[in-house]
Amino acid sequence: MRIYSSLWNADDWATRGGLVKTDWTQAPFTASYRNFQASTTSTNSLTEQSAWQTQGLDAAGRNRLRWVQQKFMVSNYCSDLKRFPQGLPTECRRSRF
Repeated sequence: MRIYSSLWNADDWATRGGLVKTDWTQAPFTASYRNFQASTTSTNSLTEQSAWQTQGLDAAGRNRLRWVQQKFMVSNYCSDLKRFPQGLPTECRRSRF
């Protein structure tokens, strides 16, 4: 199993309206994962294999996700009404948690 990340030039939309500028002199950029542990389970049926897709977060998980968003998230395109004047993307209508 591998995990991949990507960095892209989002100066035009993911920068709090241009307030946060990318310092390209700091390139090349790298990303790393700290204390990552993948947990997998062997299953026999298609229903069991896709069960994770409908599994929700418990209260502790929602609190951890909110903490990460408040501490690290710079932009949320689901809040960017200027970018989507004709309406937000479908995924923005779903519950955040």
